[in-house]
Amino acid sequence: MSMERRQFLRGTAALAAAGPVAARAAPLAPNWSSLADGYAVPDWFRDAKFGIWAHWGPQCVPEAGDWYARQMYEQGRGPYDLHVQRYGHPADTGFMDIIGRWRAERWDPAALVKRYKAAGAKYFVGMAVHHDNFDLFDSPHAWNSTRVGPKRDIIAGWRDAARAEGLRFGVSNHASHAWHWYQVAYNYDPEGPRAGQRYDAARLTKADGAGKWWDGLDPQELYTGETLAAPDGFTTRAQMDAWAGATSGRWMEFAPAANPRFVANWLARQKALVERYDPDLVYFDDFGVPFGPVGLEAIAHFYNHAAKRSGRADVVLTAKQLTAFQRQALVEDIERGFSDRLRAEPWQTCTCIGEWHYNRRRFDEKSYVPARAVLQRLADIVSKNGNLLLSVPVRGDGSIDSEEERIVDQIGAWLRVNGSAIYGTRPWRTFGQGPTDLAGGMFNEGQVDKLGARDVRFTAGGGGLNAIFLGWPEGPATIAALGTRAAGRIERATLLGGGSVTMQRTVEGLTLTLPPAPAGAMLPVVRLEGAGLV
Repeated sequence: MSMERRQFLRGTAALAAAGPVAARAAPLAPNWSSLADGYAVPDWFRDAKFGIWAHWGPQCVPEAGDWYARQMYEQGRGPYDLHVQRYGHPADTGFMDIIGRWRAERWDPAALVKRYKAAGAKYFVGMAVHHDNFDLFDSPHAWNSTRVGPKRDIIAGWRDAARAEGLRFGVSNHASHAWHWYQVAYNYDPEGPRAGQRYDAARLTKADGAGKWWDGLDPQELYTGETLAAPDGFTTRAQMDAWAGATSGRWMEFAPAANPRFVANWLARQKALVERYDPDLVYFDDFGVPFGPVGLEAIAHFYNHAAKRSGRADVVLTAKQLTAFQRQALVEDIERGFSDRLRAEPWQTCTCIGEWHYNRRRFDEKSYVPARAVLQRLADIVSKNGNLLLSVPVRGDGSIDSEEERIVDQIGAWLRVNGSAIYGTRPWRTFGQGPTDLAGGMFNEGQVDKLGARDVRFTAGGGGLNAIFLGWPEGPATIAALGTRAAGRIERATLLGGGSVTMQRTVEGLTLTLPPAPAGAMLPVVRLEGAGLV
């Protein structure tokens, strides 16, 4: 038995010993020991396998891609140039003015979620707040979407649509990084005709809003207050970039010593998000847990709230780069990456068919990730005991474009035929075989281009063993892992959505001869049935 299989069985045995996630006599305490002892990943998440995410907020208004609210303050970046040309210099017109322009006038959450359900999603996640520190829900934080911008409760809209379609509902919280990420808004151009003039965050106060659209709001609460602004005197972009990279540009999970109010505000907002919207899943965009004990308090609060609500903590909280012990209390998320092994604990990959924030260039260039590559990722992830959370970028007006619609619909068409090899399945004795070795880790998803018809992934479910080919074989395909030395008989081989498949089993492997690929076909799935196979 392989090491990966032994690890998986140990994890499965631990989950089985824990039994269903039951009501607890006492609430969980905000420490790792209590959380690890009192939590198990619910079956709904292990069965769901595929979710869709709307990573949407005011940064999508310019339709210029990721991190607009930071990069528009970094001279030399594309978003800075676009902002100056389209909206004005950031000393005069800052990101808060982009929030003021956001209307979400074509947003129809019911129609979008209905489409995502048809595409095979079993859970839906709405972004509740990004690093731009603007809450998309009715929040104790004054800068939120019910007061300015669209003046709508975005999270309530997503929640109601997801619940109406019978989907599990999640929220993502990225705000813990705002305190350092936003500090560039207090900087200045080191070069050019506006050199040395501080950007809008450095000059605006609550009093400046009198009679304006943001009357009564304090810009310093949005921009988090000055703590890591660049000193005066930089005269080149290289100097400014070096300063920002060493200070505000670092990815910091710890609490800011100079800004304890921000941390207290973050916790209050996170608790309100849980209490007011009852999510089934919370996604933290953090390596480990934000702010140490404060983050642990937020996790315990979420689990205890769920147990009080329904009698069981049948919820999921994800974070990144977790230790083995932390993975007993949370679900690990691997952003835009792969696992190189079958994992004992359930896990998740989050990725996107474009950029996290909508970029019109992707539509114009037809450069979205195609459905075939998404399905290759899905098959690989599920074979290794994971879930795929796929973001479909939403335009500033609340719609998705025709290319995105086409890709989403293609994913749904494949899952309608082959979903029994995905949903509710569990890993087999090994995750698969093939010539492509995928490196584990985050931000390496370009490896998907290497995958092809000689790479096979296995799942157990639907009444048999599923062999998912990551491309359509052009001739007989031999699966060495299923030779006569492997346990179990193989009595039938059936192409899902097709018919019987000719097979020959020898000591070298199981050879399957599939029919030619029909037009538009992507990944064929062969279900193998027989005694002792799964």
